[in-house]
Amino acid sequence: MRINLTSVLVDDQDTALRFYTDVLGFVLKHDIPMGGGPRWLTVVSPEDPDGTELVLEPSGHPAAKPFKDALVADGIPYTSFAVDDVAAEYERLRALGVRFTQEPVDMGPVTTAVLDDTCGNLIQIAHQTG
Repeated sequence: MRINLTSVLVDDQDTALRFYTDVLGFVLKHDIPMGGGPRWLTVVSPEDPDGTELVLEPSGHPAAKPFKDALVADGIPYTSFAVDDVAAEYERLRALGVRFTQEPVDMGPVTTAVLDDTCGNLIQIAHQTG
């Protein structure tokens, strides 16, 4: 068994697609119209184009907004992405105007930072050394 899809709930798919590709560096995998509304929209890591797809899932369900708002209010990231160097990625993203809610923190075997994805979520970037 393996994970082939995971989702992040986004306020606007077009904004999310721009942020996740142009800023974070993912690449578009699927953009399939679903009948006049939301699209089946996925991105992947350029390092693993046949790997796990991230679905940019519309957050239109009534439960999505309170859930996302509660996570953000408590500073809890919706998900985490692995990077090779948190400090370097933090500097690269800050130079692109990304807002961070947590600067890089070394916690022993893992270093993390938390960013605002402009789509209603906090996202953690992390590097595990052990």
